[in-house]
Amino acid sequence: MPTRKLISFDWAMKRLLRSKANFGILEGFLSELLRVDVQILEVLESESNRDTADDRSHRLDLKVRNHRGELVLTGVQYERQHDYLSRMLYGSARTLVEHLDAGQPYADLVKVISVNILYFDLGHGEDYIYRGTTRFHGLHKHDELALSLAQRRLFPGREATHELFPEYYLIKVDRFDDIARDTLDEWVYFFKHEAIQDGFSAKGLGEAKEKLDVLKLAPAERAAYERWQDDLHLQASLVASNYGLGKIEGREEGREEGRDEGREERTLEIARAMKANGVAPDVIAQSTGLDHEVIAGL
Repeated sequence: MPTRKLISFDWAMKRLLRSKANFGILEGFLSELLRVDVQILEVLESESNRDTADDRSHRLDLKVRNHRGELVLTGVQYERQHDYLSRMLYGSARTLVEHLDAGQPYADLVKVISVNILYFDLGHGEDYIYRGTTRFHGLHKHDELALSLAQRRLFPGREATHELFPEYYLIKVDRFDDIARDTLDEWVYFFKHEAIQDGFSAKGLGEAKEKLDVLKLAPAERAAYERWQDDLHLQASLVASNYGLGKIEGREEGREEGRDEGREERTLEIARAMKANGVAPDVIAQSTGLDHEVIAGL
């Protein structure tokens, strides 16, 4: 059984994993997830991984470039966000645009891999890890479109069309049943419990166990981490206990027909109550899915 509490992965992303000395932790996780050894060359700056003035922001993303020239977006999301799939699409599309300069050919577009660690149940499905790719299937012959010889020469190392398009991974942490069937599950166990059991052998977990020990933090850093954890619990309680958003997600789809208008009004009521209680606009937006302009006008 685990005996030491470890730093949560989101805090590590915010404070520790940007350091080259700690790349091995994220490299280990990505290697287990992608089933190929990953080497991180650099952490890339973007709006989504800069420190914000409000340190309570729970919307964390880390963008890195690996040894294959791919850009890997790793994000952690706590609050329920019904349009999160759209956010994933926007993030990958924005990354593609940001990394193609004017005059560059489309062949120079980078490969984007979006890894999303979610602490809420997104969509309807029984699994806790999902992978999404873009594939082209024939409507009549039912074959899959493949790269031609000329295209494989143009894109060295790529064998199939889906390898050119963004790739998405969803890890729904709360759906994990705590049974580590393989080394990737050992990482999911860590995400869920912030602990590593004796005998776990996944790549990067040994380094994580050593470097993410809460007791090894400097006093000031440890105090900041504890404030971070307290705020996570507070915001989760505000949403779950006071505003009843979980009931919206729990309704069966068949019972939701014809109730969209009422649900929208309920969402506005919730947002008004949150705003009146001093909840940050970013948290309201993430919890309700409302635009900042709507929230400002309430």
